[in-house]
Amino acid sequence: MSDKIIIFDTTLRDGEQCPGASMNLREKMEVARQLARVNVDVIEAGFPVSSPGDFESVQTIATEIRGPVICGLARCAEKDIDAAGAAVKPAGERGRIHVFLATSAIHREFKLKKATEEIIRMTVEGVKRARALVKDVEFSPEDGSRTEPEFLARVVQAAIEAGATTVNIPDTVGFAVPEQYAALIEYLRANVKNIDDAVLSVHCHDDLGLAVANSLAAVKAGARQVEGTFNGIGERAGNCALEEVVMAIKTRGDFYGGLHTDIVTREILKTSRIIARMSGLHVARSKAIVGENAFAHSSGIHQDGILKKRETYEIMDPVEIGWGGTELPLTKHSGSHAIKVRLEHLGFTLSAEEFAAFYLRFKEVGDKKKVVYDDDLSALVEDSMFVAQETYTLDYIHVTSGSTTVPTATVRLKKGTETLQDSSPGNGAVDAAMQAIDRIVHRSGNLAQYSVEAVTHGRDSLGEVTLKVDFGNGDLITGKGASTDVIEASARAYINAVNRAEMLHGRRQAMAAAPI
Repeated sequence: MSDKIIIFDTTLRDGEQCPGASMNLREKMEVARQLARVNVDVIEAGFPVSSPGDFESVQTIATEIRGPVICGLARCAEKDIDAAGAAVKPAGERGRIHVFLATSAIHREFKLKKATEEIIRMTVEGVKRARALVKDVEFSPEDGSRTEPEFLARVVQAAIEAGATTVNIPDTVGFAVPEQYAALIEYLRANVKNIDDAVLSVHCHDDLGLAVANSLAAVKAGARQVEGTFNGIGERAGNCALEEVVMAIKTRGDFYGGLHTDIVTREILKTSRIIARMSGLHVARSKAIVGENAFAHSSGIHQDGILKKRETYEIMDPVEIGWGGTELPLTKHSGSHAIKVRLEHLGFTLSAEEFAAFYLRFKEVGDKKKVVYDDDLSALVEDSMFVAQETYTLDYIHVTSGSTTVPTATVRLKKGTETLQDSSPGNGAVDAAMQAIDRIVHRSGNLAQYSVEAVTHGRDSLGEVTLKVDFGNGDLITGKGASTDVIEASARAYINAVNRAEMLHGRRQAMAAAPI
């Protein structure tokens, strides 16, 4: 059995299914490039049949990203499998189709309404159809952890006989506990006669907070692929946090008997931050490995120990994860070359048009701040990277507010070559700005969540606003914006949400007109 643990990243598929985390193609490409840098083995780039946008994302990633295997998800249905095959085709030998079908009793009875023999037949047909399109086929018996072990073994054996090269055992609803999940993996290894003809994989959800523990228990029991996401983002409580699995195996090599991954650990922190920014899902300060407090020590006893010998209170070297890198603050006098080099170091690749928009924002902020730090740059990238694709851009905002004044905002937006302006009162300065924007774009948004954070330290820090808006169709749209002025940052974030809503509306119209 191989000592390498294959790392399968599903940030762009399962991770993006998290409410409010939807990413456009440009954001997905930034994430995909960073996943290639951190050296994951497999990128599950999306669910191609689900929408034209998802198909385009998977196909573009398969065309442009080099290194990892590029995977598309498909149900055991002909149109799903054909769409996935077409989407991953540009990846050539690195293309994978991931076919899934529910197998647990509750799913068979209430969702699929299928008997066990029908499930096996559909599994075999689905895998064979996928294998006719690509050499690399993964099969997942959905809700595998709640499937009867004897039946699960039959399904797995049939999938491998049909041509599956990887068989994944999902803990779809986060129901498993480590001992039971490890026992299930051991059972399959002992009772599926052709189990060594495929890679045994695990995909755990965190509903009981056990996704990482279950994945590590399965690895110990013989699984050799772990599926998950960086930062653990995903549906409901999320997925297995890959950075935790990778560092557990690396740090506890004594326990895991020489097992290893090929992850470039110094890229982990950068990966976490890019995914957080592109998805709009912040990382908790106390999050293991990548949270801001992961290597912070406030206790005097701990500080004293760290100063005497780091290992007294740190089991990992933070530098190995990407913490503590040299930060070279920039100023408004910094040249474009120095800025481009710094952006590349942070993991961002901007086109000439995007960089031109970014450089204008950099100069604006540079006039207001003495120095511009790495976190400032990352926030500004989001603020400017999609200007060329946006329907509306902020041209001007003026707000009057005070304890004895009715807050009023005047906002001017650009829509192509057209200039649009309106004013509105509000319950506060932020509300007034958003209502003025609503009047211009003829949308009415209900603010469901709003947060503002200082990007760096100091009174001149950029304020970064993240919000979620419902424009009346039940979708929570994430918006992000940054400025040294919190009102301006709020307006930018709201406009960002409006543009995302426009993009989503256009995507749905295209899907209705030309379904895949």
